[in-house]
Amino acid sequence: MAIIKKLNAFFNPEQFQGWGKSKNYFEGWYYKIISADEKHAFAIIPGIAMDESGNKHAFIQVLDGKKQTAVYHKFEVEKFIPQSKKFSIAIDNNSFSENHLKVDLPELKGTLSFSNTIPWPKPWYSPGIMGPFAFVPFMECYHAIVSMDHIIKGELEIEGQTIDFTNGRGYIEKDWGRSFPSAYFWMQSNHFATPGISLKCSVAKIPWVKNSFTGFIAGIWLYDRLIRFTTYNQSNLRKSFANEKEVEIVLENKNYLLEILAYREAATTLASPIRGFMNGKIEESMTSTIAVMLTDKKNKKVLLSDTGKNAGLEVAGNISEIFT
Repeated sequence: MAIIKKLNAFFNPEQFQGWGKSKNYFEGWYYKIISADEKHAFAIIPGIAMDESGNKHAFIQVLDGKKQTAVYHKFEVEKFIPQSKKFSIAIDNNSFSENHLKVDLPELKGTLSFSNTIPWPKPWYSPGIMGPFAFVPFMECYHAIVSMDHIIKGELEIEGQTIDFTNGRGYIEKDWGRSFPSAYFWMQSNHFATPGISLKCSVAKIPWVKNSFTGFIAGIWLYDRLIRFTTYNQSNLRKSFANEKEVEIVLENKNYLLEILAYREAATTLASPIRGFMNGKIEESMTSTIAVMLTDKKNKKVLLSDTGKNAGLEVAGNISEIFT
């Protein structure tokens, strides 16, 4: 039975992957929600953590991107109840899936539903954003996109005040494994001049056997198609650099050139996984901006030249290790 659960989950990376895990493991989902008036921006992160000794707990981390505050709610591991054969998890009176979230926390209560979700494709030979790396059993951290972009409906009571998120926009991704990379850039925005555009990009130091390499994954959802730049699809990382104010990334494949300049804003401290437990610290901004230019090389045509707002941005670790 456990083997069937694991196999089904493997080809559906949005689902819980931790069947049979008992130590040195974490798994977490990241829900980004922005209200229609863009005055409210939250990241809600449910998950489970297990240290090297087998100590376990469930958690829900809440980042208020506008107020720049974060709260880490800890739960007994027995309160974490995942479903098999579908993406649905419950943590006490809270529940999460690709189409909804329900929170019942001291400072945050309510239910939101999501429509017109845009998942990353997951054919059997390339299950999700990890591509063929999904088949490698010793990766430090695995990643998945649940929805590049979607419409939100519903209200949340935030510290006693009811806020309507209807017609706002959202994004969902997840991570699982042992630890976050020791150095990485991560950014995301789906607030460009016109709806129907979403960018996700990350560059990270990836341990590999006794060495390491710089891996990257970027995707642009452009109205009705996903344009991908990844380590495994013959794309190249032309530039990867950051200073205190900016992050610059340039990616290229045979058809497209993607140029990104992210402007860093004040960030908030979040808990992050180290060897399964949430003892690490990272900094995330939800008010950054990302200037993006996407060029069709064959036609020499600029397909996108715009700046994404309400951007999530993380710059973590010894980033000089991933400079190119």
